[in-house]
Amino acid sequence: MSQSSFPANFLFGSATSAYQIEGAADEDGRTPSIWDTFCRTPGKVLGGDTGDVAVDHYHRWRDDVQLMADLNLNAYRFSISWSRVQPTGRGPAVQRGLDFYRSLVDELLAKGITPWITLYHWDLPQELEDAGGWPERATAERFAEYASLVAGALGDRVERWTTLNEPWCSAYLGYGSGVHAPGRTDHADVLRAAHHLNLAHGLGTQALRAALPGRAQIGVSINPAAVRALTDDPDDLDARRRIDALANRIFDGPMLRGVYDEDLIQDTSRLTDWSFVKDGDLADIHQPLDALGINYYTPTLVSASADRKLPRRDGHGGGEQSPWPAAEDIAFHQTPGETTDMGWTIDPTGLHDLLMHYHRETGGIPLYITENGMACDDKPSPDGTVHDPDRIAYLHSHLETVRRAIADGADVRGYFLWSLLDNFEWAYGYSKRFGTVYVDFESLARIPKSSARWYAEVARTGELPAPRALDAVGDPVAD
Repeated sequence: MSQSSFPANFLFGSATSAYQIEGAADEDGRTPSIWDTFCRTPGKVLGGDTGDVAVDHYHRWRDDVQLMADLNLNAYRFSISWSRVQPTGRGPAVQRGLDFYRSLVDELLAKGITPWITLYHWDLPQELEDAGGWPERATAERFAEYASLVAGALGDRVERWTTLNEPWCSAYLGYGSGVHAPGRTDHADVLRAAHHLNLAHGLGTQALRAALPGRAQIGVSINPAAVRALTDDPDDLDARRRIDALANRIFDGPMLRGVYDEDLIQDTSRLTDWSFVKDGDLADIHQPLDALGINYYTPTLVSASADRKLPRRDGHGGGEQSPWPAAEDIAFHQTPGETTDMGWTIDPTGLHDLLMHYHRETGGIPLYITENGMACDDKPSPDGTVHDPDRIAYLHSHLETVRRAIADGADVRGYFLWSLLDNFEWAYGYSKRFGTVYVDFESLARIPKSSARWYAEVARTGELPAPRALDAVGDPVAD
């Protein structure tokens, strides 16, 4: 294998989520999720945008799968809309909803594309939120039942399964800062929600194993923070420790080691006594995994600070309240370097740090980058093409980092670019474009960008072209 090659059978995919692309918000039995409700709350989403139509993938899925095939993708990570297949979060499934995913999966398989299902990407059925949402234990129990329903419907044709996507965002942004659905702001509820998301992962994994064939591979996608201290001052290093506990170890501790670390419990003791952790919970959460998904965009830089009026530059939206429980005396700083259209610093070294950390800590669980990408202010040229050389440079640097981590011993087996399509970007509405395929949000026409053609060549060859092998618009040229 040359220095620019990826291992044989390495997965080159792309990723999406249901609420961001599907639309068809009230068709075929689907009922509101927390994001439908949140979008209709004045001032919560930029421009009053909603996912009612999104990019209409629900009706255009066949063309979108053909796009994937044309781009040489060999894997596609997508999420199931919980309220499309189980509208109240309880009871039997709606077959029309399951039929949509059956058809999608069958078309992917017919095109030689591995389907990779995520069961939960933030769109909790509204009825479950009305009953208390993720701070309530019952929500984890409902999730396990939902996992069984989907596994029963799709387990004969799907082998790759993810329980949760970024539970940190669900708990901290949904119940802490309130910048994501359901928009609540209670730091004690953040910790309760985090635990019950962990429990949902564990119970869901057990439900999947009971329902799926033995060949199925089950994992979870987390968004660990590559946390760095501003200086070597002991107080800054302690700030790093505390944010590492809140960002990372609150999830990977129970999932990978079966524990909540004592420093996390002590750091947050003024908010809760953690009595919501019941006997047997940690054993339920600590399930064997076949894959660990790492979502990465930018590092996190922190310091100790007594000035609570400093702007919070943690990359997780404004919001009047911080998402971080018991961390009012910690400052978040912008890391140096060029930034994306989200204001996130471009720094692939954080991805290398995380891959090597989890390589050491997981005991050999295969790693996948299940999200990585860049928002750019993309616009069509007069000739109708869309050129995004900055995204190509971003992808090149991060894929090179993945290749380097593999060379350094990390067992990384796939990369899912975020995202296939420009789409609804949560509280930012349609103002941020992460796709390698441009979407005209009026006509919903799709136009592959230069980055899509570049990534297609990487997926086709398994080789990472040298930077000099890119022309001005991002098309591969001969060396």
